Amino acid sequence: MTSCMRPYCDLFALRMLLLVSVLILLVRSDSADNRCLSALASTCEDCLRRGPECAWCSQERFLDGAHVSQRCGSVSDLRVRGCEEEFIENPNVKVEVNATISSSQVSPREVSIHLRPGSEASFVIEVHQLERYPVDLYYLVDVSASMKDNLDHLRTEGLALSHQMKEHSSDFRVGFGSFVDKPVSPYIDVHPSKLLNPCSDYEVHCRPAHGFIHVLPVTENMTEFTRVIREQGISGNMDTPEGGFDAMLQATVCQKDIGWRPEAKRLLLVMTDQPSHLALDSKLAGIVVPHDGRCHLEDNIYSQTTSMEHPTIGQLAEKLLENNVYSIFAVDQVQYQWYEDLLDLIPGSYVGRLSPKASNLKDLVVHAYKKLLSDVEVQIGVEDGQAHRFWVNVTTLCPDGSSVSGNTKCSSVQPKQTVFFKVTVGMSSCPASGGDQEVLMSVRPVGFNESVTVRVRQVCGCGCSERNRCHDDPNPSPCPAEADACREDGTKPVCSGRGTCKCGTCVCDSSRFGNIYGKFCEMDDFSCPYERGLLCGGHGRCVSGECACLSGWTGETCSCPVSTETCVSDDGLICSDRGKCVCGKCVCDDSRRSGTFCEKCPICYSSCQSHWSCVNCHLSNGLGSDGFHLCNHSCAPSVDYVDDITELVRGKYCLYPSSDKCQYRFLMDLASDRPQLHISRHPVCVLSRLYLKTFLSTFLLTVTLGIGMMAAVRQLLRTRDHWCQSSPEQPFDDGHKDPSFIPSTNEKTITYRRDRLPNHPVEMHSHLPKMPLSGVWQ
Repeated sequence: MTSCMRPYCDLFALRMLLLVSVLILLVRSDSADNRCLSALASTCEDCLRRGPECAWCSQERFLDGAHVSQRCGSVSDLRVRGCEEEFIENPNVKVEVNATISSSQVSPREVSIHLRPGSEASFVIEVHQLERYPVDLYYLVDVSASMKDNLDHLRTEGLALSHQMKEHSSDFRVGFGSFVDKPVSPYIDVHPSKLLNPCSDYEVHCRPAHGFIHVLPVTENMTEFTRVIREQGISGNMDTPEGGFDAMLQATVCQKDIGWRPEAKRLLLVMTDQPSHLALDSKLAGIVVPHDGRCHLEDNIYSQTTSMEHPTIGQLAEKLLENNVYSIFAVDQVQYQWYEDLLDLIPGSYVGRLSPKASNLKDLVVHAYKKLLSDVEVQIGVEDGQAHRFWVNVTTLCPDGSSVSGNTKCSSVQPKQTVFFKVTVGMSSCPASGGDQEVLMSVRPVGFNESVTVRVRQVCGCGCSERNRCHDDPNPSPCPAEADACREDGTKPVCSGRGTCKCGTCVCDSSRFGNIYGKFCEMDDFSCPYERGLLCGGHGRCVSGECACLSGWTGETCSCPVSTETCVSDDGLICSDRGKCVCGKCVCDDSRRSGTFCEKCPICYSSCQSHWSCVNCHLSNGLGSDGFHLCNHSCAPSVDYVDDITELVRGKYCLYPSSDKCQYRFLMDLASDRPQLHISRHPVCVLSRLYLKTFLSTFLLTVTLGIGMMAAVRQLLRTRDHWCQSSPEQPFDDGHKDPSFIPSTNEKTITYRRDRLPNHPVEMHSHLPKMPLSGVWQ
């Protein structure tokens, strides 16, 4: 029976959800109207800025005499008040996709959006992962003295890495650059002897410190790469941090010098055993000029290392994303945590622990490449100075079917799989200058050489402004007064007593209760009845003192829905066919019934006789499947047939006397919300003589047992009386005082001893009464 009820439950839940949705829409509609109706909305542009639900009516003589702000309202509100469709200024939100630009990885490449204040629009971006990519790997190595062992073993590890990467790339190339730190105090020792050889104290020859030197452009010549590595020497500095971020930014933005290929996956491998200086650290050296984010290589040497600050983390992340560069940090175990904290700040980055002598460099880079390639992530960029007026939300649909709102990343993406990103862009306000301006946005997949350009056109103007016909002329030319033209029927007061007649036209007064309008100021929006504190129940407009209900509502206060959908029960009947739908609610025919759909009646089914008609109906149909359909109106909602009714332990057992002198047993289960009947298929048939014999037997047995019990009680009483008379008398205290009793005294001497006997004994006297010898001692 549970499985049969499940579809009805789902149907009921769906209907309730639809009802709630309708109510929410109605509440939103009412709040939208309140937002649009404002005395501040005196122009079409002001009206549109109040929200996407607001529209402007440019129709001539609209709401004669009303304030110009009454031209602003929701589309439905303006229609009810008589504005024709062609005069309603309501710019729509539009999304246009340019599908003419071909792409193999990211599509579409260009999207145009028309937005107005408070509105939003969505579009979908597809990012397709290819099977094999060409790869450019640029080694950016810290050549301070502590990295000497790693540098020495880079030749053999670099060759092994090149051979293994060819298994994962269609074309693998490598480049090389080195860095130490800014060659200024206090980062290095500026003594003249230390400038040329920072390691002179250790009798070791070191090269001078430098910010960044580009040594080898990206090439497929591994012989040249090995030669360059062999020629590299170590250097030194004084403080612990290095100038890694300085070198990373130059290696990223100097594309032509490095030799980054447009079609290749770009990997920037940073090998170091120390953290990097941050932007404000440069002030210790007196460097206060912020980094401009541009390339400054002269003869392959970073020329502004002593003039510009270190880049900020945000600036570095922006340039890496803009130039489609993945960053891999191969660092010492001690510094692993420091670089791991950067992963959330730098998109498309990976950090790995570098073993002594770089023995695991090959496996580290291959694993990093696979991990970075399997993570598909997008970053949103908005034109400078405009970001505060827009909001963006991204919902990701990954190949495994998972979907997360607010997440811009999919992991474990395999080659030839596609990731979908639903991007929603909203605009909060128009620019101060107004007008329909265009703002550029970008959606850039991290590490991909393709991106999406989004052109957002801000719709902040009105078409009627171009025609200069957004409202009536507020300053008409002088004219003679014609009071009779301002009287309705020629007999009523001028402008209904609620306005002033100017040039034969009524200019209605303002009221703190609402708006007065109409040709003769005969209409308003506050004289209609209220329901639940809302004018016309929130479902209509007040016109000439009467509620003009919106579609789907009726009644004097527009509080009654026309539809009977809210009264339909799970079985598809209105009020379970036991009542009428009045104003969206069920009114039950039987006063004993209650519930949303008149489905509850605790006292209707409390007696066995109340179900006899139902049992009779099922018996008349032979306890077959036809009975379930034919007996719905006279039966409980749930009826079933059982062979052995004694197996059911919950409920109330009843008997139904049939016409053939047999009885049918059935059970009422009242534990659930609705009574359920279980009818036995097998009747109980007995003869009338058997009933007589049963009655006589029961009667004689009851009389016999009663006489026997009375005789037994009488015998017990007689036995007790005889025992009491034959027992000897026992003395006992009856509780009365003996008058011959005379108290006497008794003396005792009690001595209390301490450590030694006192000189004089202490005597104490105690008087104890003597009890008589006769009596019982307690």
